[in-house]
Amino acid sequence: MSTVSDSLIDAAVALVPSIAGRRVLLGLAGAPAAGKSTLARRLVRGVGQRLGADSVGYVPMDGFHLSTAQLDLLGRRDRKGAADTFDVHGYVHLLRRLRSVPEHPVYVPDFDRRLEEPVAAGLVVPPTVRLVITEGNYLADDGDGWREVRGLLDALWYVDTPRGVREERLLRRHVRGGRTRDQALAFIAGSERGNAERVERCRANCSRVVRG
Repeated sequence: MSTVSDSLIDAAVALVPSIAGRRVLLGLAGAPAAGKSTLARRLVRGVGQRLGADSVGYVPMDGFHLSTAQLDLLGRRDRKGAADTFDVHGYVHLLRRLRSVPEHPVYVPDFDRRLEEPVAAGLVVPPTVRLVITEGNYLADDGDGWREVRGLLDALWYVDTPRGVREERLLRRHVRGGRTRDQALAFIAGSERGNAERVERCRANCSRVVRG
């Protein structure tokens, strides 16, 4: 996904309301390492070039990862990335805030892949933003809490990337994060692959498929 086609930027721009004071949300769902964040950032750049950088914002679902400390308390550290290792209710609350177009900036959490931890107020959505692009594994999910997400999105696209490509990306990501190759492969087989299968089962809930 070295470039984003004009047709995808056209589709994103077409979502932007012409009426001042309104805001729309575009979601990107897909399996781990499908390229969601890369696509989101390039869409933000493309839309910004057409409508102005202050008209579009980026909100990653990964900012709602539970911290390692919380995962340890819950006994879920070895399943980090599974649907129940995120604060889905916090994410849903944020989407509601973003739809309301407050008159003040909305600060949102980011995720630091070097630390493997969420970072509070790492990103900001100013009141001038008319299109928010948000992305994450479970935006199309039917599970408890997650099914509320779709009702808060104006459009939901699925980023589809072959498993071999995704798992090679995951391997590099986990090795950079400090795991040995064998540890990374074991985590992919024991956790990431199952998460991907769950995400893939909800693909039909998306209105458009983007090839990664």
